[in-house]
Amino acid sequence: MGKKKKDAGKKPKGKTPTRAKSRSFPDDFPGPARAMVIMAHPDDAEFVCGGTIARWCAEGWDVTYVVATGGDKGTHDSEMHPEKLAAIREEEQRAACRTLGVGECIFLGYPDGFTSESAELRGQIVRLVRVHRPDVVITWDAYERGFNHRDHRNIGVAVADALYPLVRDRLFYPADEEDGLDSHQVNEVLLAGTANPDFEVDVSQYWEKKLDAIVCHASQIGGRTREDFLKQRQEQAGGNTQQPMVENFRRWTIRRAQAQPPEEKK
Repeated sequence: MGKKKKDAGKKPKGKTPTRAKSRSFPDDFPGPARAMVIMAHPDDAEFVCGGTIARWCAEGWDVTYVVATGGDKGTHDSEMHPEKLAAIREEEQRAACRTLGVGECIFLGYPDGFTSESAELRGQIVRLVRVHRPDVVITWDAYERGFNHRDHRNIGVAVADALYPLVRDRLFYPADEEDGLDSHQVNEVLLAGTANPDFEVDVSQYWEKKLDAIVCHASQIGGRTREDFLKQRQEQAGGNTQQPMVENFRRWTIRRAQAQPPEEKK
């Protein structure tokens, strides 16, 4: 991501992604299940949903990361160059995944700042979803009205379009079917970085695990330590560290029964 750090709109057309009433995980939520986290840059996930991922992994979820760019522009170091920074940030992201318990981390290799809401990117996402078949996807809220990095915006739009209806309908990207990949339906989507959350996950027991993952991204945190983040947490809580820690999302629930195979003739 760029140097601005996250603290831990226009609505899409169509009526199928619906807003659920405000709920807290795990009310009516699947689990343990398969989740895919699709983000723009190394470190995005740790800042906005690292506690959720730590919790899910501890509870037996199978979690896969997809990171669109190498984050190769996110530095003020005059001696750094993009290829070196991308390699550093990829290893930082893999270390964070190991810390949280993420099973696999896939890098798409786009240059930082140069993602586009393209058929190619949508196709890559569709194929990965058909391969890994997640029950839940976490991605950026592309429709956030405030400041929104272009890569966050483009990834959010591309994922939304890929999940509905492309990944579900077999005639989109038919080469997948030729390769033996069936269509897939994702019913639950959690949008991170939203100004209008309606869903929260209590990550109180996993907050320090989230910090362990954040500090893996040493190139991005300006020399801050785990203890610095803990102190910041205490200051924000006004000394009341018993206050629950939650991560907030906007939830889309997509419901449409998949076509059933025709009955065999008797």
